[in-house]
Amino acid sequence: MTEHDAGRYYCYYVRFTGWSEHSDPLELVVTGSYSKPSLSALPSPVLTSGGKVTLQCGSGQGFHRFMLTKEEDHRLSWTLDSQPQSSGQFQTLFPASRRGLWEEQPCNSRLVSPGESEKPSLLSQQGPIVASGQSLTLQCRSDVGYDRFALHKEGGWDLPQRVVLQPEAGLSQTHFPLDTVSSLHGGRYRCYGGYNLSSEWSAPSDPLDILVAGHLPDRPSLSVVVHIGLRVPSEGKVTLLCQSQSPRDTFLLSKEGAVDAPLCLRSKHRAQQFQAEFPMSPVTSAHGGTYRCYTSNSSSPFLLSLPSEPLELLVSGEGPLTCLLSCQLRVLSPEEL
Repeated sequence: MTEHDAGRYYCYYVRFTGWSEHSDPLELVVTGSYSKPSLSALPSPVLTSGGKVTLQCGSGQGFHRFMLTKEEDHRLSWTLDSQPQSSGQFQTLFPASRRGLWEEQPCNSRLVSPGESEKPSLLSQQGPIVASGQSLTLQCRSDVGYDRFALHKEGGWDLPQRVVLQPEAGLSQTHFPLDTVSSLHGGRYRCYGGYNLSSEWSAPSDPLDILVAGHLPDRPSLSVVVHIGLRVPSEGKVTLLCQSQSPRDTFLLSKEGAVDAPLCLRSKHRAQQFQAEFPMSPVTSAHGGTYRCYTSNSSSPFLLSLPSEPLELLVSGEGPLTCLLSCQLRVLSPEEL
């Protein structure tokens, strides 16, 4: 095929009395003659069944028309005139209001319509908080025997689908390596399960928030506050106090080894410091462990400060609560209460 073969074709048949009417037209389109356009989905490439979406095709070259096609369905193509933009770009908008699923669009834009299948689960092997420069891998798995999984970042990009190479009985899973962590990796992720012979996807997993530490330069302090008048046994009342001199509006407290999202509190400004108090009442053996706190701003909630120095709590069944490592133990005066 060359560009000279592109065009509209008809066929006829001939009998002794003459020619038949021509067939319906067949258009041959030759690709690769120009640089490729960009294709994106507005507002997001992931939508729920019944939702509305618009596909935007654009290019820096002055094309007169754009054509949208669906992979493996040659009956579905859509051509619209381009509209010049003030930025010098040319684009057109395809409102995807037709019935049916749009999947595997050109230019790696993918629309999914979640079905009623059981949702998978999404986990981070490194935990919800990762440091800049650290490697990160997300694992999507399900008790349903899916053949493939897809990962989506809210308001961001999709990774290529990954096939389940050796699904086990009652368990399917795959890993999405995200390489070296940067601020771009912070965000909310979901994954979907699917079958190779079906165009439908499962319902989305519960969201997984990935928080990137070290983006903000400050390092808060973490200390234990003992309320006056208490003996502080294992059932006592204590508070973990996180403080920073930098103007931050949010504090987060994480426990080493925990898979749950860190505790999050709005900051308060006291005595020329920004701080948040994380109460533990009553204290039980489950509170034992190593803690760190971080700061962030609501304008970029997935980007955190450097971690505080670790604070290790040891709670015995009968004895008092003990702090180890660099833990600071404070007793509040009546004026501070």
